[in-house]
Amino acid sequence: MREDRIMTEVGTNEWQVVVFTLGDQSFAINVDKTREILRWTGVRPVPQSHPAMLGITTVRGEVIPLIDLRIYLNITPAVPLEQSKVIVTEFNQMKLGFVVDGVERIYRIHSEELDATLTGTFLGENVLYVIKRDERNILLLDYERIVQVVNPQLAGQYQVDSTRMHGAVSDLGDLDQYKILVVEDSPLIRKMIQDVLAKGGFHNVEAVSHGKAAWDRLCDEGEAFDLVITDIEMPKMDGLALTKKIKEDERLRNIPVIVFSSIMADDIKKKAQSVGADGQITKPEIEQLIAKVGELLRKRREVGSKNHEGTASLG
Repeated sequence: MREDRIMTEVGTNEWQVVVFTLGDQSFAINVDKTREILRWTGVRPVPQSHPAMLGITTVRGEVIPLIDLRIYLNITPAVPLEQSKVIVTEFNQMKLGFVVDGVERIYRIHSEELDATLTGTFLGENVLYVIKRDERNILLLDYERIVQVVNPQLAGQYQVDSTRMHGAVSDLGDLDQYKILVVEDSPLIRKMIQDVLAKGGFHNVEAVSHGKAAWDRLCDEGEAFDLVITDIEMPKMDGLALTKKIKEDERLRNIPVIVFSSIMADDIKKKAQSVGADGQITKPEIEQLIAKVGELLRKRREVGSKNHEGTASLG
């Protein structure tokens, strides 16, 4: 699996997806979320679980849950369970297996190929994008949302201790003076980040669904953002390309950028560092995110104060 991956240059808006089938429909998942493709592994049921949660299996000594995407999406299987394939994934600091009919190949795609015009309407909340390839429509799912629906307890990972959170930002004064831009394509995660920031006292928060919209807002005349929190995997412009553009722009380069992504393998971390990201936090480490927000805003304020003092002394 890993040997088949195609290397993509950082900041080019290019990434790779594994294409698989459920019934007669093609779907995709980011290669950076996947670890391996297996034949049917067998399963041990878990009582009182979601219908799509088939149970648990053991892969290379690790126990992982198995989610049947056909059951979750109400799609009639094209093959018997014993002939199904298991896509072993790792994101949000957890491993799990998605059960599918078959796996095709890896495609190299550009972020501009992701069409979100029907998301949340005709395609429902589980589909983020449509990828048009080979005269067919390939659907890219919101896997973070699917996992949280199957296991609602995971939503608790985005809850934080109020006392610790306020302690991380208590010396920053009025938090509404700081304008934060959140760039996240998953509606569920976007709202969770906004809710946590609001709980911490940050109410001057704007959220957009992709890097191009974020770049447009940052370039709007008269706008001044104090910090950017961005996902990586997004349409039109991904988070690494956005970060690269910010750090190469003379007017914007001093704005701190935190990459907050479900995929933080070593190669992704190196890419984020190479484009100048000021912080890298893996979902769902929301407390670490708040602590990093406080640290970077504090540093930005201190630099601003020194620059002001230097200008005053010259005068």
